[in-house]
Amino acid sequence: PVTAVTGTVKNSHVSAMASRCRLAARFHHVHGTNVRLDASRTQATRVESFANGLCFSQEPLAPGQIFLVEIEEKELGWCGHLRVGLTAHDPQSLEVVPEYSLPDLVNMGDTWVFAITRSHNRVTEDGEEARVRVQGSPWKPFLLIERVKIPRDTLVGRSRPGRYSHILDDLYKMNVLPATARRSRIGVLYAPQPDGTANMHIIINGEDMGPSARRLPTTRPLYAVVDVFASTKSVRVIPVEYGFPSLQTLCRLVIQKHVVHRLAIDVLDLPPPLKSFCKHE
Repeated sequence: PVTAVTGTVKNSHVSAMASRCRLAARFHHVHGTNVRLDASRTQATRVESFANGLCFSQEPLAPGQIFLVEIEEKELGWCGHLRVGLTAHDPQSLEVVPEYSLPDLVNMGDTWVFAITRSHNRVTEDGEEARVRVQGSPWKPFLLIERVKIPRDTLVGRSRPGRYSHILDDLYKMNVLPATARRSRIGVLYAPQPDGTANMHIIINGEDMGPSARRLPTTRPLYAVVDVFASTKSVRVIPVEYGFPSLQTLCRLVIQKHVVHRLAIDVLDLPPPLKSFCKHE
């Protein structure tokens, strides 16, 4: 009976987290002057210049809740990339949205923001590092960050299959993109600590970058910060499923396990939408 009750409590917690994540998976209506949001408030595009692209999560994040975005569009001619982090400032209370997350918003205090660079994801130009990871460690369906457990599949950004996909990635499911590339997925969350504070973690394409900031206060609500800066022009919020992976995801993993590379999926007797899903299109 105790086990059953414990399982019920865990399932209830997962369901509550999933519901909260669906509601919070959009941007706040308060944002930088150069940002335009789509009708669903899930896509943020910087329409001019390289600054004033600051965005926030619609609601404060719960402990362990990831706010995940995918880079949809890049813009040549600017130096610098996406910036992400957390802030204890309620966007609604800002008289003026700062021009930059770094240093403007950070200088206001109670804000922790980091600039994403290409080297963050440890993917080399020719994909050598990605191949080493494939051979050295098996694919794990969950990402474990301290006591936070998140299905990894949604977290990973992958390129579209190309003409030479069978050469570039030995197992296409591990064809992970550089951190700043189009379709790359970047998220932020905080993990509570025994002393009542929290550590901030940045997750890039399914990899935990480790605690980016420590001893964050948990007595105030913490909002996600996404700065659509410089060469990053447009991003979209990606809802994350908690608990068990969906049946659709499990089917994809089985299909992926039995093919050599992404191009092999095209010859399978499957409906076109399922083929695209299996190739992460």
